[in-house]
Amino acid sequence: MKKTLIAASVAAALMLVATGAQAFEDKVSVGAVGGTTGVGADVSWRFHKNFGVTARYTGGFSFDTDYDTDEAVYDADLDISVGSLHFNLHPFGGGFYLAAGAAFPDIESNATGTPKAGAEYDFNGQRYSAADVGSLNGQITIADGVQPYFGMGWRSTHTNGFELFSEVGVFPTSIDVALSTSNNYEGQNAEFYEDLRQEERNLKDDADAFSVYPVWMIGVSYTF
Repeated sequence: MKKTLIAASVAAALMLVATGAQAFEDKVSVGAVGGTTGVGADVSWRFHKNFGVTARYTGGFSFDTDYDTDEAVYDADLDISVGSLHFNLHPFGGGFYLAAGAAFPDIESNATGTPKAGAEYDFNGQRYSAADVGSLNGQITIADGVQPYFGMGWRSTHTNGFELFSEVGVFPTSIDVALSTSNNYEGQNAEFYEDLRQEERNLKDDADAFSVYPVWMIGVSYTF
């Protein structure tokens, strides 16, 4: 009897989903979007009253910044581009949705470091001449590869016409830091090599404080 009731409940739920799918006319939206991951475009398919899927690419966002440590002053440029593919759950059948899927970030920074103390670098109490070392060249990865993405937003993909929409979300960062010198001094001085690796670890520890990258965007779309 218990198995019969469970089977009947499952069948009833499937019939309700099927009925909703038949009554709902699927919609396709195309949009232009901009925010913390750059500017770009997306396409969203609302295939059910409560479900949809969105593919998006944004990029072209770059800026210069300075960062100081106890050992050096870094001049860095940050380049950001992010693709994403996520499923949307519209729990109330309207514009509000919860998003879950994958982000494909490419967020990197190239940095140049110069001595903080004039003509010498001071690493772990050891002084090195800037003339011997040259400048510090850094490649810093903030996020890359495939990362899980979670968000929420408002988008009326169930009605035809133009509309404004917005979304907020997060994905994890994947910090990696690689430092070298313009004079390849790390290949000539073993003690400096170890001190440079420690500077890498210090920079990574600082960056690891930002464990997620925030996504905020606003856009305009047209739904067919």
